[in-house]
Amino acid sequence: MRIVLVGPPGAGKGTQATRLAETLHIPHISTGDLFRANISQQTELGKLAKSYMDAGNLVPDEVTIAMAKDRMEQPDAEGGFLLDGFPRNVSQAEALDELLETEDMNLDAVLDLEAPEDEVVKRIAGRRVCRNNSAHVFHVTYTPPKQEGVCDVCGGELYQRDDDSEETVRKRLEVYHTQTEPIIDYYKAQGLVVTISAMGPVNEVTGRALEALKRDQ
Repeated sequence: MRIVLVGPPGAGKGTQATRLAETLHIPHISTGDLFRANISQQTELGKLAKSYMDAGNLVPDEVTIAMAKDRMEQPDAEGGFLLDGFPRNVSQAEALDELLETEDMNLDAVLDLEAPEDEVVKRIAGRRVCRNNSAHVFHVTYTPPKQEGVCDVCGGELYQRDDDSEETVRKRLEVYHTQTEPIIDYYKAQGLVVTISAMGPVNEVTGRALEALKRDQ
């Protein structure tokens, strides 16, 4: 299957992408991972992307598209892939369509994870991370530490990252609504969108997604 995963920040895209890709036996292609891999391996695309990032500029669509194209042409993606974070806007979606057409391929589904905005803000703004180990993550409502402000694992101080503040989250949501959400209408016109609720336990959301994708075939 060839799937594009979309949804607002805080909808659990990363978690669901990993689980779905494992279940469907297809690679999870994340924009963030693509950037990190190309930069760490010092590929030509990685060097180009880093030059924009170091200057504080957004990486142009054509660089992102070239990285995605290179990854989708790897042998493990022959049987399909799950795209997470790409396409991020309509122009990238159009470029992806052109790319797939030249390879005589097509998308099978665009999985849209829905979550109420207030819930998204609550999920992200409630996160607290350990200063000693960023892998130790708690939530003031869902997974609170035994002692407020103290990591259960190592006793380190828990803090709220700047990009997890409510103000920042709402700005990220604005960007999502203006830039990324329009691709849902773009793909609806092609009859590809499958929408599911991202609310509830992780296992339930995964099951819901797999069932919806099965029905869509």
